[in-house]
Amino acid sequence: MGDYSKDDFLQLIKRFGAFLTVKISNLFHTLDSRSVGAIAGLAFAIVFTWRVWRSPSGPQRRIPKRQGATSSSSGVSNHSSANVATSGVISSSEDSNAQNVIDEFFQPVKPTLGQIVRQRLSEGRKVTCRLLGVILEETSPEELQQEATVRSSVLEVLLEITKICDLYLMERVLDDESEQKVLLALENAGVFTSGGLVKDKVLFCSTENGRTSFVRQLEPDWHIDTNPEITFQLARFIKYQLHVSPTKPERTAINVFNSTTVEQFFGSV
Repeated sequence: MGDYSKDDFLQLIKRFGAFLTVKISNLFHTLDSRSVGAIAGLAFAIVFTWRVWRSPSGPQRRIPKRQGATSSSSGVSNHSSANVATSGVISSSEDSNAQNVIDEFFQPVKPTLGQIVRQRLSEGRKVTCRLLGVILEETSPEELQQEATVRSSVLEVLLEITKICDLYLMERVLDDESEQKVLLALENAGVFTSGGLVKDKVLFCSTENGRTSFVRQLEPDWHIDTNPEITFQLARFIKYQLHVSPTKPERTAINVFNSTTVEQFFGSV
């Protein structure tokens, strides 16, 4: 280990251990214990190797003593003082550099949208979701008779859900033409091209109770809806629900989450 003593090595371990205790807590929300252990081991190896490489490659060359009785004493004194000062500066600089290396290594890593979706859904594997007011701009069946428009801001989240979950979309419509408008809008938005959602998983009914029956039959891990009454009724049967609305409903259950939009719930806005 070059010119570093055993005490230097132990001090490095103590400093790194104290710093690691603080920094590693920031990673627990996205990493499991195996990942944290692996990263800690890798960080230690990197810092230790860096310190070894920083050490002098060979013994320091001695500066020959000057000849002469009058200057010998002062020369030795000045040289000794310079060595002490230089040693202190180098030690402080190395500690600072080591701290910078550790700080840079443990910079918090922003999770991807896919990781956030997986985490928020609590590893759920089946999701049911109504269309009006959640996926579509329109909020009533009457509006669907005129036009169906997919909300662009929800597309990224929707596609991430289809990658990890069996997703079913459903809505109440007043006629067959409305169904075709909805399917065409979803197709034009690219929802069916990801491979996770097919047209057979877009369900239509003529009543609100029909949507409730769909959800009960499919038994999803999550249901997303804007109707507070349906959300309340399904709370006994569905593990988790997301109620999408600008305001929180008067009646709610402990397994029902509230958010103004789906994308806000998953932190993509």
